[in-house]
Amino acid sequence: MITHKNITIFFIILLILLNFLNLYITINFLWFLGIILIWIGINAVGSSRISSNYHVKAYCNNPLEKEKKIALTFDDGPSEFTLEVLALLKKYNAKATFFCIGKNIEKHPKILKQIITEGHLVGNHSYSHSKLFDFYNEDKITDELRKTDELLEKFTSKKINFFRPPYGVTTPSIRRALKITGHKTIGWNIRSLDGGTKNQELIFNRIIKRVSPGGIVLLHDTGKHSVLVLEQFLQFLKQNNYQVVSTEELLNLNAYEIEH
Repeated sequence: MITHKNITIFFIILLILLNFLNLYITINFLWFLGIILIWIGINAVGSSRISSNYHVKAYCNNPLEKEKKIALTFDDGPSEFTLEVLALLKKYNAKATFFCIGKNIEKHPKILKQIITEGHLVGNHSYSHSKLFDFYNEDKITDELRKTDELLEKFTSKKINFFRPPYGVTTPSIRRALKITGHKTIGWNIRSLDGGTKNQELIFNRIIKRVSPGGIVLLHDTGKHSVLVLEQFLQFLKQNNYQVVSTEELLNLNAYEIEH
């Protein structure tokens, strides 16, 4: 299995062998440079692909699911658009998981309460969702997760078990922080890209091409274009006899743990 630990050990051994060989024959420094650049490249790709399990085990879908069941997840809320998302979910009798940002919970506590009251799950999406989150050390990441958990647990009375890293990027520091907090990392295998474009046709077509039993869809509850795509998508799922279930049910994992 390709993991950060295995790759690091392999390349360190490779560099040691080259250094040892260099005692007997001259090896051009470009070989060393090339190996280091390849090492950096593999780390960059592994860190940016949450499904690679490069740093942490991420649950991105259920490949064993044969029935037409799929899970919807929403990132970056709560926001004013979350209310429109909730209305659509109620209309189509669908349940979802909302990965919430701590600072947005503080802005919209009533919306978070409504998410939970209407039977949806909530997960931790960091406190700040900073663009520098990937560069935070273990202590700062742990602090962000705990701070957001505290905000969420005011409404759930249970320990939050699900975490989705900002931008889907994982790092050694995130891995170490998760060992402390105990969160399970939830990824996706159907990415809408609605966070990068407002082209509704592009987003919708991208999603439906990737739909399959056991899939987890990533959307955002922070824009009108996402709400409009969601309604189209829910209609598509209904027409194709798909059942929208919670991430907890799809993966057979507990979204919440110890009751307070």
